[in-house]
Amino acid sequence: MRTASLLALLALVAPASARDLAVIKKDAVLRVLVVPVEREPEFVDLGSESRPGFDVEILQGFARAQKLRLELVNAGGWDQLIPSLLQEKGDVIAGRFTDTEVRRKQIQFTQPVFPTGVVVVTRKPHRVIASVEELREEKIGTIRGTSMDDAVAAAGVKGKVDYTTLQAKDVSSALRGGDITAAVWGLEGAIAAANRDPELQIGMMLGAPASLAYGVRKEDGELRAALDAHLEMTRKTGAWQRLVVRYLGEAAPKILKRAATR
Repeated sequence: MRTASLLALLALVAPASARDLAVIKKDAVLRVLVVPVEREPEFVDLGSESRPGFDVEILQGFARAQKLRLELVNAGGWDQLIPSLLQEKGDVIAGRFTDTEVRRKQIQFTQPVFPTGVVVVTRKPHRVIASVEELREEKIGTIRGTSMDDAVAAAGVKGKVDYTTLQAKDVSSALRGGDITAAVWGLEGAIAAANRDPELQIGMMLGAPASLAYGVRKEDGELRAALDAHLEMTRKTGAWQRLVVRYLGEAAPKILKRAATR
């Protein structure tokens, strides 16, 4: 009786069986978990077929190569992405998803899809922020509970942060209206915002550079390997660079190069 009870308990807590590439191919559909952001549609745009987003176009190419139908699944919130993946509600996490050590304890990541990091954004004629000392003099806006918020805390300026403005307004509008004087934002989001508003200025990076990547379950090694091979191909053929310019503007490659040297 004790053995039977133990087996029943293990069945409840055991991880779900792998849905690796062979199973996905059998079902003929690749389900991609995303959190669409209407104000920043450059990586995922559920409302556009002609411009579906940087990540979506890359994964559309992967799905075609694997003879799969691509299905985008709205996870409903950033905190739901990993739980949804582990519960097999999707096969891949995409859409400005940062590879972090904390997340690696639960899932695995592909090779980098896009460079990222936390940067300080201002708007002309305001100065470009080049040091933490200068940042301390600003009215800072960011989003609570994010890697951006962590970077502000690590810099020792958390006490001056406005957490509400950038929930209601985009970076450009918040800076233009004077609600904040400096936004602490992700590099890719800052580049996208600067493409829409040339008056924005990208200043110093807070903390170390990081990478956006696709997340898969730890047991789905074949899927990760196939995604890695596809990402390598997009770079070798120049498709990655073309998508960067298509979604983030002509200045994006120069901004990325400048950020990499900081």
